[in-house]
Amino acid sequence: MNLAEWLVRTARRHPDRPALFSGEDPVATYGDFARHAAQIGAGLRARAGVLPGDRVAIFMKNSPAYLELLYGIWFCGAVAVPINAKLHPREAAFIIADSGSRVVFVAGAGELGALLPSGCVLHDFETAPAFEPGGDALASPVPRRAEDLAWLFYTSGTTGKPKGVMLSNANLHAMTYAYFVDVDDVLAEDAAVYAAPLSHGAGLYNFMHVLRGARHVVPASGGFDASELCALAPRLGNVTMFAAPTMINRLMAVARRTGYAGEGLRTIVYGGGPMYVADIEAATELFGARFVQIYGQGESPMTLTALSRGDIMDRAHPRWRERLASVGRAQSCVRIRIVGPEGEDKATGEIGEIIAAGSPVMQGYWNNEDATAQSLRDGWLWTGDMGSLDEDGYLTLRDRSKDVIISGGTNIYPREVEEALLTHPGVAEVSVIGRVSAEWGEEVVAIIVPAGPEAPSEAELDAHCRTQIASFKRPKAYVFEPELPKNNYGKVLKTELRARFGGG
Repeated sequence: MNLAEWLVRTARRHPDRPALFSGEDPVATYGDFARHAAQIGAGLRARAGVLPGDRVAIFMKNSPAYLELLYGIWFCGAVAVPINAKLHPREAAFIIADSGSRVVFVAGAGELGALLPSGCVLHDFETAPAFEPGGDALASPVPRRAEDLAWLFYTSGTTGKPKGVMLSNANLHAMTYAYFVDVDDVLAEDAAVYAAPLSHGAGLYNFMHVLRGARHVVPASGGFDASELCALAPRLGNVTMFAAPTMINRLMAVARRTGYAGEGLRTIVYGGGPMYVADIEAATELFGARFVQIYGQGESPMTLTALSRGDIMDRAHPRWRERLASVGRAQSCVRIRIVGPEGEDKATGEIGEIIAAGSPVMQGYWNNEDATAQSLRDGWLWTGDMGSLDEDGYLTLRDRSKDVIISGGTNIYPREVEEALLTHPGVAEVSVIGRVSAEWGEEVVAIIVPAGPEAPSEAELDAHCRTQIASFKRPKAYVFEPELPKNNYGKVLKTELRARFGGG
């Protein structure tokens, strides 16, 4: 079933209910929301020749229009390709080309326009709104099958090459239903606040709120501002949001300074990086029983495990602290195993790789059979994360077998940063690791072997990175060494580098 059917049904039941907000200001009812989506779908078909199954990219910051675009893409049967707005235009252009997107929506073309592949239509919101209201509209969403693609989510691996995670209608249906069972209920009076990027987990959580006819709020700033949220939540009431741990820590800092105690907040779902036990204890002391944790990957979106509100608040259980340090139990739509290198099951408490199977697990990687074969084996998703299960089924993450750095809830892949730095003539070798950061969880550190007797300056390297990769991926520190530690096969020993420079 086409995901846009959910919007159409809610709009029929509650056409006058406020749906989309910019801060406190309503900008569209559910009737408007559905009508605009139908017009965007018609425009994509008539003006750009978009057919069912074609890909349409969005390279924009959060805005109420973003949700209308998503549903417009689905309305005409196309596949949404949401791209992180913080990416460098060259990185976005790679994703657009790799996905074969027919259209890309932007708000300010900038450098991207000159980088697009031939045949891709760029629609710039700063010069023209998207298929203005009042135009032709599709009568109903184009029928789609459960296995048809709906969302192409680009993630990366240790190779640094972005990979398109193929998520079908059925995958997203399962994720949505599991939310109601394992994470939280959604009330019609709720307000989903999108402070985290709509291109990622926050955007995936729109479906539950559309189904229940709840409000969708993009802060006036368009992103995360702790002071803004602490002021906005009491005025909106019943706020639910997805947040990375670093966002929660910033909310706590404002709360301590202003005396804010969580008024207006109903649920904060946190994930996207490690949350230290001391931090979640402090958060519940300040805000009370408002937290639920989820663990997932783009390859099984938001749906591996969940740690319930009750578990987070329970201090009577003899192992409550262990549970608080875990990421909870398998969500109802997946099965979790801990295995060794050959797929053999590990005993309770033993550490191994986390693998998962179930209805939300991706179909594979777009046009990448090798990567698909590595990650999907005999129906199981090999996550690359290491963990252990206790006797009650609680999963604790122990380490990442991949070298991904999670900074502020966003994945940064060392190889991408290394490749950028290696194009500088003053860099002979480089290894990038994550360093513990109280603010970000982790921050990027580059250990560099200079190419000549004089090392390039940090300012020079920083300026070079700005021309190659997104600003948030740039190293926060540079360390110059005469050589990198390596094993007998010439592989850089990142474990040794992390021990020396990782701060943990």
